[in-house]
Order: sequence, then C-alpha cells, then structure tokens
Amino acid sequence: MTITLITGANKGLGFEAARQLVAAGQTVYTAARNNDNAQRAAKELGALPLVLDVTDEDSVRAAAAHIADEHGRLDVLVNNAGINGGGPQPLGECTGADMAAVLDTNVVGIVRMMHAFLPLLERSSNGVVVNVGSGLGSFARVHDAERAESRVPNLLPYPVSKAAVSMLTVQYARAYPNLRINVVDPGPTATDLNRRQGLQTVEQGAAPIVQAALLGPEGPTGTFLDNDGISPW
Repeated sequence: MTITLITGANKGLGFEAARQLVAAGQTVYTAARNNDNAQRAAKELGALPLVLDVTDEDSVRAAAAHIADEHGRLDVLVNNAGINGGGPQPLGECTGADMAAVLDTNVVGIVRMMHAFLPLLERSSNGVVVNVGSGLGSFARVHDAERAESRVPNLLPYPVSKAAVSMLTVQYARAYPNLRINVVDPGPTATDLNRRQGLQTVEQGAAPIVQAALLGPEGPTGTFLDNDGISPW
C-alpha cells in the first residue's frame, strides 16, 4: 500500500488531491494545522488525520515521527500548504514582514518538510515528492502576453515564493536522484487562496498533482509539470 502525506489537505487542491489518491487506492494522511480540520477531512475522505503546521519545526518533526512509528517509510509527499500574503497590493507597500511570512510557509515550510521526511522517503521503493508551484512563478509565463499569468495584478510575495519552490525542486532532485521530485503548476484554479477567482475547477487543478504523485521510478524528476506534461519554466 502506498503511504501518502498531503499538507494543507483540509480544503482546496490538497483536499481534492487527497480524494483522488484515496480513490486510487493509496493510504493518505490529510495534514492540517489543527486537529478539527485534519479529522474532518480524513473522515470525509476515508483518509488518516495528521496535525501538521509547516511553519513549526516541532510539529513537522512530530508528524515525521508518527509516520515512522506507523509505517517506517513514506512513499509520496505532496507539499501543498501555502498562503498568498493577502492578495494584490502596490509593490511599494510590500514590507519585509509581508515577504517573510509568505516565504516561511511556501518555501521554508518545504525545507522543513524535506529535512524531516527525506529519511522516510528514502526507505520507499518508489519515493515521490510533489511540490505545488504556480505559473505565476515562471519567467516564461509571466513574460508571455498570451498567458493569463502575464495579466495577474501585483502579488509580490506569492510569485516570488513559487519561483523559489521551482529552484528548491531542482536542487533536491539533483541531490536525491533515487527519488522523483517535481514541481507542479495546477493552473488558475478557483480556491480560497484566490477568492474563487480561478478559471478551473478544483478537480481540474488537482489532476496534475495527482499525476505527479502517481509517477513510477521511470518518471521524470526535477521538472516543471502541468496538465500538458513537462513545461518550460
């Protein structure tokens, strides 16, 4: 049985990805920052609850210890938890504190997760990591007038954080070639993160996350993926 952990799984893309992976036969931990949300999501999905706050070192370590005790390994880690920093604002009004808060969740949170869970992933016969990124963090897409990403209002901390997630992915993939580690762009999906303003349903947005989570040992690693497959960054 494949053991999967999804952060921020109590709603939105994380919840839908968990639903699809449970349907695919995986044992899924729905991680959330508080117990009520984790329990609710797990009960609704037929998953396992896990309290985990990616900004809290002790919380991350405790979650890793729990899964180590229960299974001795982790097969799939989906780093989905993220915040947007409060939405559009003039760039000149973005403070260091605004940027630090978003980076702490969206970027440093992934580093905390990788540090704690890499030993468990390396015990898997097919270790997979899916980092949820965004086309808003892509140079090519933001500069392409044909793409929606080029027309999105100022969201300085969020796209900066997602650009960093892409480079984190490349570096981890190079350092751990035995794992499949990729960043996935769900596309403009209607979730609470964007006040339901995305063009896609949550089912459509979760699809490439699920596809990346189901990769076998022969699959790509260190790539930027979307619904069309490997995409230039």
